[in-house]
Amino acid sequence: MNVPGLSLLNRVSWRKVGIFAGGMLLFILALELMKSGARGLAPFIRETLTVTNPVNGLGFGWLFAYGVMSGSPVAAASLTFFDAGAVDATTAFAMITGSRLGASLIVLVLGMIYVLRGHEKVASLTTGLLSLIVTATIYIPALPIGLALLSSGFLSRTNLDPNNGVASFIDVIYGPPVALAERLLPHWMIFLAGLGVVIVAFNLFDRALPELKLTQSAFDSIPRLLYRPAVTFALGLGITMLTMSVSVSLGLLVPLSVRGYVRRENLVPYIMGCNISTFVDTLVAGLLLRNPVAAGIVLAEMASIVIVSAIVLLFFFRPYERAVLRFAAWLTRAQDRTLIFFGLLLVIPLALLVVR
Repeated sequence: MNVPGLSLLNRVSWRKVGIFAGGMLLFILALELMKSGARGLAPFIRETLTVTNPVNGLGFGWLFAYGVMSGSPVAAASLTFFDAGAVDATTAFAMITGSRLGASLIVLVLGMIYVLRGHEKVASLTTGLLSLIVTATIYIPALPIGLALLSSGFLSRTNLDPNNGVASFIDVIYGPPVALAERLLPHWMIFLAGLGVVIVAFNLFDRALPELKLTQSAFDSIPRLLYRPAVTFALGLGITMLTMSVSVSLGLLVPLSVRGYVRRENLVPYIMGCNISTFVDTLVAGLLLRNPVAAGIVLAEMASIVIVSAIVLLFFFRPYERAVLRFAAWLTRAQDRTLIFFGLLLVIPLALLVVR
């Protein structure tokens, strides 16, 4: 006799559950290490790098994401900088926005790898270019909206603080190793150690994901659903929320689009959905810091992206989609245009970092 509960338990990969649990434990340790190290880095950030306003924060987060080739660790680091007093709330908000712009480069790098492997250049690069263009054209207009929401203080007053039991658990479990690191290492090394641990944690989260077996028949069963912007938007939202990694959800698009499973016209709303739920792990980080304003920063980011995305989807999605696709096609038609675009991706964040 089959017992439904036992059958479900038998299908669970306990190895992956263990990997995910280990990743979560490392994620909390990384936040505690970065929070400790960030306190000592505050003068360096304010006085040496002079990251003192949202414009500087946008450039710093953008370049920081280039350095670690990921946006989520940078977003978490931005919150620890705020918690340590190295930056104010608006600058931390802009740093998180910059981290998402920088993280979009990862998909473009994946496309370049496919070009080097002999795949058609336009199909391989278009996904990465669309990821960058869509992210920039949604996040930049959302920036002033999010700053206004953050300045209102409303989102910071929401009751999202962890309870005392969670706080006590974190202090008891992670207090001794953090205190030991503070005795043995300078602050900058503690912060870098935390950054390294958070990257390992996110890699463990990726390994804990179920294997995706993508077959032609699986795509044949949903031929027309993907032509609806609302469906692909929800798909991107759901996959990124499930995986807690925009690198995974957007990275899937490169092989799928190269092989013709997903058309370019379906990519734009998918990317828009990914760009909202990518903040789930950052919100968890804000809650674990036990700082209500840190959680409010992430909520303001999410709310502003939802507002701009909803306006685009409801009122002028087709003109927006055509403009984005045409710009991406224009960039790939000539090599010099592509090279200039890559140059701007480096020059713009550097310029933002030095603006006063």
